[in-house]
Amino acid sequence: MTDRADTPDDPGRDGLRTEQHGFVPADGPAPRGHASNGIGRSNDADGSNGAAGPNSVGGSNGAAGSERVTRPLAGDADLASAPGVGPGIGGHGGGDAAGRGPAAQPPLEGDQKPAAAGLPAANTAKSGRRVIRAGRDLPAAIAVGIVLGAVILVPLFTFYPIWVGVVSAAVAIGTYEVVRALHVAGMTVPLVPLAAGAVAMPVAAYSAGTNGLVLALAGTILAAVAVRGVRDPAAANSAARLRDFAACAFTAAYVGFPAGFATLLTSAPDGHWRTIAFLGTVVASDIGGYTAGVLSGGRHKLAPSVSPGKSWEGFAGSIVGCVIVGAVLMTWPLDGEIWQGALLGVATACSATVGDLGESLLKRDIGIKDMGSLLPGHGGIMDRLDSLLCTAPVAWLLITAFLG
Repeated sequence: MTDRADTPDDPGRDGLRTEQHGFVPADGPAPRGHASNGIGRSNDADGSNGAAGPNSVGGSNGAAGSERVTRPLAGDADLASAPGVGPGIGGHGGGDAAGRGPAAQPPLEGDQKPAAAGLPAANTAKSGRRVIRAGRDLPAAIAVGIVLGAVILVPLFTFYPIWVGVVSAAVAIGTYEVVRALHVAGMTVPLVPLAAGAVAMPVAAYSAGTNGLVLALAGTILAAVAVRGVRDPAAANSAARLRDFAACAFTAAYVGFPAGFATLLTSAPDGHWRTIAFLGTVVASDIGGYTAGVLSGGRHKLAPSVSPGKSWEGFAGSIVGCVIVGAVLMTWPLDGEIWQGALLGVATACSATVGDLGESLLKRDIGIKDMGSLLPGHGGIMDRLDSLLCTAPVAWLLITAFLG
């Protein structure tokens, strides 16, 4: 579940901003009687009750100023001059070519802000109604999801070692994406020992259980720290060195270690169905949250400072989807109880959301949009693994406690 999953109308940091911006004349500062952004003031010579000057922007009740060339402020190159942005922008928010005030417009639904004068709102139709817009390339996302499902399910129901290899390959790529992101943040983190450890941890968990998984985690951290220490120049800052050591431990514990719990699920005779229960509830969390966000508009934000796309409506949809799928999978193929499946569903919805928000916080702190671009419609591998990795230990613990 990603930060785009459950609110369809959030354009994100890279989307079109809908707040009104001032425009700066191409020929220098505005003459006397003009506001600094080129919009006339109501009490000046070319404001709402006066006649427009030769280079002015017409007031809401006055005559229009002559047409002029405007350029957008830096950072708003996409807001080029459009009809209604040069002449005829009223002192009270935008008039027509004759200097008249703006025509009455129907109110927008929800909390959508109006667009700047003469420019369409990012998510508003001509009628002023909210337009539902997905935050991802939905056809590509569905196609990639089907392919990933086949890659996972075929070895899971045929030959477990292939399944373990699929998990190891996925977390190796995920480790590469995390290390690359940490390098963007200015940290020196060695890729080779961390990627090798990410491959080794799921294999160790499958072959030697929890003890093997913990030992593989410790070995990975020690190897990464040792390589980082050898590369450290003699005059390196000690605080930066400790920061890099912590980043090595974080990467190993964030990617490879939780992936080991996904392979631990296959140690039981019905391990394939246990793994399906884990994967199915996570997928239900993503689909339920996305669907509820689309239908509701996602007006009540869950964590706007971390992930503007997450909403309480989407979280409720995640819980409903997880509870239904968890109850079905725990009672039908696994012979468990309905309440056990419901509890698994609630726990999965919470852990999947925490995993998604955690990765969003990491990306926001580093200053990147996606961890990668390997999966069309999804982003990078880590943009798909975030919820799964956070949920794998929780699912293993609960399913093992319920079924032994």
